[in-house]
Amino acid sequence: MRSFCRVILLVLTFLLSAGPGIALPQLLIDMRTGEVLFEKDAGRPWHPASLTKLMTAYAAFEAVDAGRLTLETPVVMSENALKAPPSKMGFPVGTAVTLEDALYLMLVKSANDVAIAIGETVAGTEPEFVRLMNSHAANLGLTATRFANPNGLHDPNQVTSARDIAILAFVIRSRYPQYDEIFETRAVKFGKSTLESYNILLEKFRGTTGMKTGFVCASGLNIVATARRNGRELMAVVFGGVTARERGELAALLLERGFQGRYGGTRKSVTQIPNLAIAPVDMRPQVCGAEAKTYLASRKAEFPFGLEGQISYLNDDLVRREVRINTLGKLVDVELPRPRPAYAFVPEQVALPRPRPIILR
Repeated sequence: MRSFCRVILLVLTFLLSAGPGIALPQLLIDMRTGEVLFEKDAGRPWHPASLTKLMTAYAAFEAVDAGRLTLETPVVMSENALKAPPSKMGFPVGTAVTLEDALYLMLVKSANDVAIAIGETVAGTEPEFVRLMNSHAANLGLTATRFANPNGLHDPNQVTSARDIAILAFVIRSRYPQYDEIFETRAVKFGKSTLESYNILLEKFRGTTGMKTGFVCASGLNIVATARRNGRELMAVVFGGVTARERGELAALLLERGFQGRYGGTRKSVTQIPNLAIAPVDMRPQVCGAEAKTYLASRKAEFPFGLEGQISYLNDDLVRREVRINTLGKLVDVELPRPRPAYAFVPEQVALPRPRPIILR
């Protein structure tokens, strides 16, 4: 009896020391049918980190599509943009790049200063661009989402959900396929530097078509990952990873099991996932704070894939796509045309395909 009590005490001690249980939001959808194949806490509010840049890209794509900008429009670094903390390019004020190259720097390198400069180019000022981002979010039905800046640097008011991010990513892929190559790019070459994406699936998961990663202490490591195999296209969303290994392996695991037909499906569209009216999780204590060491150990025990001697789902060796970008130099005393912030917004119809009917025999 005494021995049994000692075992129980040890188990309780471990559970208490492991910190609060945090459910990592996960979502897998079939991009051809729109069906949710698997989801876990996909409507839970979460901080988006650099996944925010997907909306910045969407707003830029929309501006080009509407004829307000072109891919050759100069994106000029402002004092406001230069204030952004790393990851950033750090170009001197007045330095310009084309909008196309700026999109590569933002989506591959995840440059925070370039994201602000793109926003200023699209809407005139950063505050006006944030207003535009939130208008797009409302029109797309992203009911859990609120943006506070164009780059995803932490702000308590910047919130989304896996459900909302999946809808945004789906709309980008379906409405603007001409930009797919940007998301598929693993590295950007600038001068003598090679700036690499944090998305390891681009090198190690067969069929990957890229998308976006993000990290701040409050969110953990987030990812949207898309892949195509044998005529099927899937999207995985994972929030709250504690390491790049965990984030990449978990996304790859969802995709691999999806391609293998391991998920029976849910018979519902991603738009049918309800967003929860609760406060977003703050993972700072577990990721960057006093609980980090204990939490990391608990995550390794719970999800060991990719660790030495364990199964990995990132085993492929892919030819990586790289692009080279250049600046346009420093534009001095040149008044570039800026769109006025008087936009007329109309509801945007999100044409998600309906899940195919499933006949039970």
